[in-house]
Amino acid sequence: MALLLRQFLTKQLKPAITLRLSANQLRTNSSAPSNGDNAQPDPDAPIFNMPNPFTKEVQKCILCEQGVEVNYKNVKLLSQFQSSYTGRIYGRHITGLCKAQQERVEKEIVKAQSAGLMGYYYKDPHFLRDPELFDPERPIRPHRF
Repeated sequence: MALLLRQFLTKQLKPAITLRLSANQLRTNSSAPSNGDNAQPDPDAPIFNMPNPFTKEVQKCILCEQGVEVNYKNVKLLSQFQSSYTGRIYGRHITGLCKAQQERVEKEIVKAQSAGLMGYYYKDPHFLRDPELFDPERPIRPHRF
């Protein structure tokens, strides 16, 4: 402590100077020389209109992305959202659908089942070889099972 005080008194240790600029001064870059039209922007000045690099990409569900209209007569599409073993409708965390599309799919599955186009407890064997829209074993949001 005595050494620091002695250095400060003999001016060997310079005190730190902090500058506080307002946001308006930073935007206009007032520290750059203003020589009229020949003024060059300071390359070290902060960029305020830069997009946030940490924002996540907005994910759209596969039905909204492709513009698919869900209908109870399209049993092949609806069977993709139903378990082939139990007939249970997969949840949003597994299918990756948005809330509106998930509700529409559930409503159309129930409508197709009541019309006799789809089974309640098992998937039609014709549709077992269809390409998968999602992997039910690897859900988007993990679940407790």
